[in-house]
Amino acid sequence: MIGKLQTVVLDCRDPLALAQFYGELLGLPVTSVEPDWVTLGDAGTSRVDFQLAPDHVPPSWPDPARPQQFHLDIEVEDLDEAERAVLALGARHLSSEQAPDSFRVYADPAGHPFCLVLPG
Repeated sequence: MIGKLQTVVLDCRDPLALAQFYGELLGLPVTSVEPDWVTLGDAGTSRVDFQLAPDHVPPSWPDPARPQQFHLDIEVEDLDEAERAVLALGARHLSSEQAPDSFRVYADPAGHPFCLVLPG
């Protein structure tokens, strides 16, 4: 092993708002707020950081002109229940095609794709 993953960082126009979205989704507290950087979690837990990028242009998956670049898979026990919850938080459903029974695709409020997935 060369190193250990410390955090995942998402660029966005509003770091605090996006951190609050993912905090609710993942059950992680906001642990640090700076004008251009917000942290969820800490060194002892999963950690996700949000960096101010005033000119951020979100992906437009599945459009190859602006591909997703990366995405998070969030494991849930019930897709229908989790879908209602993420939509209420401000997510947007992305998959216009019939998704398999094991996952569904969404965009967070800043446009980053993520999937709700069943264990397995």
